[in-house]
Amino acid sequence: MANKLNSALLDKAVEDILAYSLGETVTKGGAEVKGKKRNFVETVEVQVTLKNYDPQRDKRFSGTFRLPTIPRPNLKCCMLGNAAHCEQADRIGVPHMSVEDLKKLNKNKKLVKKLAKKYDFFMASDNMIKQIPRLLGPGLTKAGKFPTLLASGDDMQEKIDEVKSTIKFQMKKVMCLNVAVGNVEMEKQQIIVNTQLAANFLASLLKKQWQNIGQMYIKSTMGPPQQIFF
Repeated sequence: MANKLNSALLDKAVEDILAYSLGETVTKGGAEVKGKKRNFVETVEVQVTLKNYDPQRDKRFSGTFRLPTIPRPNLKCCMLGNAAHCEQADRIGVPHMSVEDLKKLNKNKKLVKKLAKKYDFFMASDNMIKQIPRLLGPGLTKAGKFPTLLASGDDMQEKIDEVKSTIKFQMKKVMCLNVAVGNVEMEKQQIIVNTQLAANFLASLLKKQWQNIGQMYIKSTMGPPQQIFF
């Protein structure tokens, strides 16, 4: 699909985002704005407003796409594993829980909620994934964090990286969508490529593709939004 994003505009937007995050001065709407370096790694996200779309009538869409560069490397994973997977998780420094650990939570809603809050995503061994609802109740599903399956032949680190670099667009009742495409420690070109791929993928999910996209902005967590499509 043709890339509808103006590459010069996108290039300038990402350049400004990175400069702003380093505390440099950027020009925004004709005025100079002084950036500020934060004491955490800011995420860069794309915000999209749809048009000619009726969330009540039109088909809701949902899709996932793997970006070439991990946008949020700091996402925390917890492995709900069998003995072999727990041992593997230990070796690569990933937090893990066994069936016994999960039983200790005793389906306590508060404890399950706390567990869901503590990690960004979960993975589970194939013999564990079927037991999750029985052991924990619906808590992880409600939090939108039902575990990703890790088959016995899968490479754990590769699977974790895959989850970290996968973005999801899901149409809810609102016309705005946002998705992480990078962070301010990435190379400019990596953010640009991730942004172009994410935008093209979103357009491919829409009925009228780019004609359903009204505006698109890109911004860092604390930085001003930069318009890249209108």
